[in-house]
Amino acid sequence: MKLSMVGSIVIVLFAVTGCREDNVRRNRSNTPSAEAALAGAPAAERLLQPEQAATSSTSTSTDSTVAPMIIRTGDASIEVDSLDKGMAAVRALAGRLGGYVANTSMQAGNEQGHSATLQLKIPAARFDEALAGLKPIGKLESTNVAAEDVGEEYVDVSARVANGRRLETRLLDLLATRTGKLSDVLEVETELSRVRGEIDSAEGRLRYLRAHVAMSTLSVTVHEPVPIVGEQGSGGVIAESFREMWRNFVSFVAGFIALLGYLVPLVVVLGAFMYGLVTISRRMKRPVPGGVGKTESEVVGSG
Repeated sequence: MKLSMVGSIVIVLFAVTGCREDNVRRNRSNTPSAEAALAGAPAAERLLQPEQAATSSTSTSTDSTVAPMIIRTGDASIEVDSLDKGMAAVRALAGRLGGYVANTSMQAGNEQGHSATLQLKIPAARFDEALAGLKPIGKLESTNVAAEDVGEEYVDVSARVANGRRLETRLLDLLATRTGKLSDVLEVETELSRVRGEIDSAEGRLRYLRAHVAMSTLSVTVHEPVPIVGEQGSGGVIAESFREMWRNFVSFVAGFIALLGYLVPLVVVLGAFMYGLVTISRRMKRPVPGGVGKTESEVVGSG
């Protein structure tokens, strides 16, 4: 009897355990897996995932590619034996470094000698090579280098362009859906024109900054030694001194003649005045006929 009761209890326990396992299997079959849930996610969420990944990758690449925005400019002075050869060497240096000569000006004179100034545009990465390449051309007398950081300005202008583009898009959408008065449409078009003008100006500034950051400016002055005895065929410094003396003498004579133009009329007036005084004085002292030892002034006084 006891054995039969124990056996029945064991059978009931196995039956309960089997029922629980069946329920667990049914629940597992009815519950989707994680992969199935991801596959059954809304399309909008699945479309947002690559967009977010692209956005994050773009921001990461932008942060990683940000480089210093430095505009470098420099001036240098070189003394050479021959101006033409020196200018040719400077041009060759610019071409060798991937740059070019933007502007050229020349000066010539007997006293200061011949000189020329060349404005070079050099890739920023090779600016130091350009400075080092000036030494073999001639006697490097002076160099001056300046650097300007425009990174903050570039970021600010870029932000203005981005904001302007967003505002332009909103205005275009508003203009496309606008069905109100004509004055409202004209007002939107006026604002759109103003925004586009600001965008163009800002983009022009960005192009200017990028161009000057990419290409540095180096102004090189090349000059020959100052002549001591002047050029050949000019007669030298002594001949020039005689010529200068003659020019000074001619200037003195010309000034004296100009002064006579003021003095001659004054002398004529003073001479006429003095002649009148002398004439009157002589007449007053001349003796009167019939008067014994009396002058005209004495006769007039006695009368």
